[in-house]
Amino acid sequence: MLLLVASRRDVAAMNIAEKLLEHYDFQKTSESFDSNPTYLMNLQNREIKLIYTKKDSIYTQDLTEHFKPELIIYLSRHSSASGKPTLSVHTPGNLTEKADYGGLPRKVSVSPASAMKNALKEMERLREEYGLAYEVCYECTHHGPSLDVPTMFVELGSSPKQWRDLKAAEVVAHAAFKAAVERETYPAVVGIGGPHYNEKFTRLALREDIAFGHMVPKYLVSKLSFEVLRQCVERTVEKVESVVLDWKGIRGEDKKRLVEMLDRLGLEVRRV
Repeated sequence: MLLLVASRRDVAAMNIAEKLLEHYDFQKTSESFDSNPTYLMNLQNREIKLIYTKKDSIYTQDLTEHFKPELIIYLSRHSSASGKPTLSVHTPGNLTEKADYGGLPRKVSVSPASAMKNALKEMERLREEYGLAYEVCYECTHHGPSLDVPTMFVELGSSPKQWRDLKAAEVVAHAAFKAAVERETYPAVVGIGGPHYNEKFTRLALREDIAFGHMVPKYLVSKLSFEVLRQCVERTVEKVESVVLDWKGIRGEDKKRLVEMLDRLGLEVRRV
């Protein structure tokens, strides 16, 4: 079963969910979750379920106590101080001991790298088709929940104006559905370095036959432990055999330690 999740606290999530119900053959079921109705559709012998929660999505650490999905896709708003119009995708989880925004300290969710790339590609395709003035990008791994099943966020941002943009919400809805049903898979890589929104990693994924799973930004490389780095590799659906480094986007004092950790893991390294 594939699970789509929308928070009632999140206007963008509600708009994205509404577009899913509008464009796809979801049927209301007799079941409820968190005092909200649930919706179901069957496609190619796979169940796709849409649920609503009263909590903010980042605080749904207990979700897998209620469902046993093979993939969770959170529909979500994205916030940033810049307010830049953005369509983004990422895996949740915490790379350090801080868990201020849900999840568990030093624990990342399982990253569905191919599903995220399929969503990213669909966002880019529809952004161009619809003529939207939005940036399509990967985000680095951040915030909760920290789940033991493949989990990803598809997000609409970065301010209330965009959260209420129904055409952009439609793009994210189609991207979420594409991530749920598309079977195409790719070689997976971990990305390290650079900014939280890494344009280099996004361009590589859109142009080449690779998919990024977990991504670690420059400002957290110094705090990245070997154990969490190993999690980023092992907690990816696809086998990760290489790491892409945004080499100029890593501080000089962090490079030696990082390369030593990557050597311990036996991973190939590509510098971009």
